[in-house]
Amino acid sequence: MSALLVISCVCAVLAGLVHVYIFFLESVAWTSPRVRKIFGIASDAEARATRSLAFNQGFYNLFLAIGAVLGVVFVATGNPATGWTLVVFATASMLAAAVILAGTGRRYLNSAFAQGSLPLITLLFAFLGSMFAN
Repeated sequence: MSALLVISCVCAVLAGLVHVYIFFLESVAWTSPRVRKIFGIASDAEARATRSLAFNQGFYNLFLAIGAVLGVVFVATGNPATGWTLVVFATASMLAAAVILAGTGRRYLNSAFAQGSLPLITLLFAFLGSMFAN
């Protein structure tokens, strides 16, 4: 596997880890003061009122993370067609979600950057690696 594709795989795993962290924040720790501050939730009552929505959204992030990491596992174990399909689908979905988040307002630009930069790098290196593959 080329160095470009290795970089893509590493970034896919890192993107997956970021999304596992987001899962934890949204689905496990949503009502904690620290998480409320991160997401700009004004009160405990607001956090409790939105908890079920955040819980559900957190699992979307977890499933995308699983897709990216599982894709890398498939690539590493000799099933590149399945692996790259999963990696590209999962990271493209992560990137699309980040673009949508960025479009919801300036307040979310930093979060969108954190959520979308590794998936973007993954996709760029996957594309370049596939273009220059022997």
